Amino acid sequence: MSHENAEVGRPGRLDGKVVLVTGAAGGIGAAIARRFAQEGANLLLTDADEAGARQVAADIGKGAGAHAHDVTSEAEWETVAAWALETHGRIDVLVNNAGIFLAATLEETTLEDFRRVQEVNQVGVFLGMRTVARPMVARGSGSIINISSVAGLMGTPYLTAYAAGKWAVRGMTKAVAKELAASGVRVNSLHPARSTPT
Repeated sequence: MSHENAEVGRPGRLDGKVVLVTGAAGGIGAAIARRFAQEGANLLLTDADEAGARQVAADIGKGAGAHAHDVTSEAEWETVAAWALETHGRIDVLVNNAGIFLAATLEETTLEDFRRVQEVNQVGVFLGMRTVARPMVARGSGSIINISSVAGLMGTPYLTAYAAGKWAVRGMTKAVAKELAASGVRVNSLHPARSTPT
């Protein structure tokens, strides 16, 4: 079932695991990648900022790889999944971290802005779950970690678009967790709080 708070765990817990992290060029994504590497994971990092993702992969070393990735593109999700499977033969963990932040009054939030935030923060997570679920279900194991936000737990002024996407992540996580539980695939959401949400 879904858990809204989770810990990475003890060092060495992820020895040999193949972990795909989106939005890994900086911020929370890069921090997650570095922590998972410390625990022995093989990291596959993606970001619209390919150079940034490659820099993080180079910093990690240990065979970490990077790939350009627009998480709103169904075709690019298929390309990234194929790359991961060709490189390591499996995906043990997906961290759906890629996201964009928008703070604006309701009146100042344009329809274009609102839709863009949902495409990245909501549709990107949906596509990621759907894409990796196939190989994970086939293997009978896997973990999907969706990065939401405390803005997905409460109402916050000026974050209408951002909160909509992060609440959606929370809801999708719960639905998919129940759907895939019998297949051995775990689905959880995390809700970090910081001065600049991700």
